[in-house]
Amino acid sequence: MILPQLPPENEAELMARAQAVAGLTLADAAAQIGLAIPANLQRAKGWVGTLLELHLGASAGSKAEQDFAHLGIELKTIPVDSRGKPLETTFVCVAPLTGNSGVTWQSSHLRHKLARVLWIPVEGERTIPLAERRIGAPLLWTPSAEEDAMLRHDWEELMDMIVLGQVERITARHGEWLQIRPKAANNKALTQAIGENGQPIMTLPRGFYLKKSFTGPLLARHFLI
Repeated sequence: MILPQLPPENEAELMARAQAVAGLTLADAAAQIGLAIPANLQRAKGWVGTLLELHLGASAGSKAEQDFAHLGIELKTIPVDSRGKPLETTFVCVAPLTGNSGVTWQSSHLRHKLARVLWIPVEGERTIPLAERRIGAPLLWTPSAEEDAMLRHDWEELMDMIVLGQVERITARHGEWLQIRPKAANNKALTQAIGENGQPIMTLPRGFYLKKSFTGPLLARHFLI
């Protein structure tokens, strides 16, 4: 039987829980709450995130709000190599492809999600069996004015392309720190967007991702890698 935690009452309790799992292997952490560990992550991509959500008492589940909405904190697990460098980009939220008139960076869902983030690095190298991978020390982060400005610049560039009907032209190379990529279970899961002549089109859903060029230096600064 899985034994999830109740939501933490405050930030200090959340950080104490995060520090308590730091250093544990994924097998040990899973055993503590009765969660079965998969053979690998190929068919269980979100398993590590689910494990930590259960340990820490995250309440959002699949809802669009922050994982700890009552504390204004989003949880992000990030797979890292032996030097502490991110192994992949980090999904933040779905990119809105329609209904964007009047939306500003300040009022955007993306900025809301990134206002305060609890980063938890986890060993992710494939040479380490999943059960033996260790959970790293937590980092509670709020964007600096400089980080906020840079993220805003990327967001505005990408949103301008969406609003101007250029969603199909966006590649992963657009944006310094932020990118937009297709995010769908398969190529049949289409959603509505705006075409180049302002007409409705159907396209793959898109997601906002933080590039490794952002998360790498962020982890390095705080963990003195």
